Amino acid sequence: MAIGIITGIIIAVMAVAAGVLAAHWLDEDYNVGGTIAVIACIALVIAFFIVPFSFHTVHTGEIAVVKQFGKITGTKEAGTHYDLWISNSYTKYDTKVQNIECETAAYSSDAQTMTVQMTIQYNIMSDKVVDIATQYGSLEVLQSRINSVAIEKTKSVLSSYKAMDIIANRATISPAVEAAIKEAVGEEYFVNIATVVLTNIDFSDAFEQAVEDKMIAEQAKLKAEYENEKIVAQAEAEAAAKLKAAQAEIDIAKAKAEALKIAAEAEAEANRTIAESLTEDILNKILADAWDGKLPDVIGNGEYILPSDIFN
Repeated sequence: MAIGIITGIIIAVMAVAAGVLAAHWLDEDYNVGGTIAVIACIALVIAFFIVPFSFHTVHTGEIAVVKQFGKITGTKEAGTHYDLWISNSYTKYDTKVQNIECETAAYSSDAQTMTVQMTIQYNIMSDKVVDIATQYGSLEVLQSRINSVAIEKTKSVLSSYKAMDIIANRATISPAVEAAIKEAVGEEYFVNIATVVLTNIDFSDAFEQAVEDKMIAEQAKLKAEYENEKIVAQAEAEAAAKLKAAQAEIDIAKAKAEALKIAAEAEAEANRTIAESLTEDILNKILADAWDGKLPDVIGNGEYILPSDIFN
């Protein structure tokens, strides 16, 4: 475009200069020079309407389909090209990644209605731009067709899932939708599908309220189960502590009993040892050593027991 403008300015200046010279020379009766200047001026005016508009600029990320009198003759890549605009026209196609924003109503397998919004990113195949121009004419028509196919395949995929599964497994459903759209579009549409993202899925207000109520109920149930488990755990801990304390008391009692048993056995062993070591002579000696010389207070032969003072 800049080259065309600059060229147009130069031609315009030259045309004005030729017109000035033609007027000057004709006034000076210099007919040959004036005629040449007039012809040059006319030629420059014609060139002004042809040359500047015959420069065609194709920007980076674009490819142009060239038509000569309506017939496709080839393509032009990024750069500045010169073709007479009277006979040749350029239709530019954007080869960069394009976005399609789709929105459609759909149904789940359990007949729940939903509104689906998604984004499709694609770019055209540069080597197939002539086919696109031939079959679709423009990117708008091609994009409209891709949009229709994407909506159809999205509905088909979502209809195989229950509503709760769609809510719970959206991360896995989005790739399934993408795979279905890629397979359906394929090379028939001369594009490469980059990504398909389900940006939003809205169910009816009634269904969303039902889901919310269910989640609240499940949360309440989980909380109650947690509280019960907490109570049971606390009771078990208390029971274990009591059992441990009782066991400790039992162990102490056993230890005491064992100590008493050992002491009794030791005492019995000592008594047995003493008993075995006492002879009759030793006993008599002990009795003799212990007697203080006094008679017993009573005397008897087994039949009579009398006070000992009777014999005194």
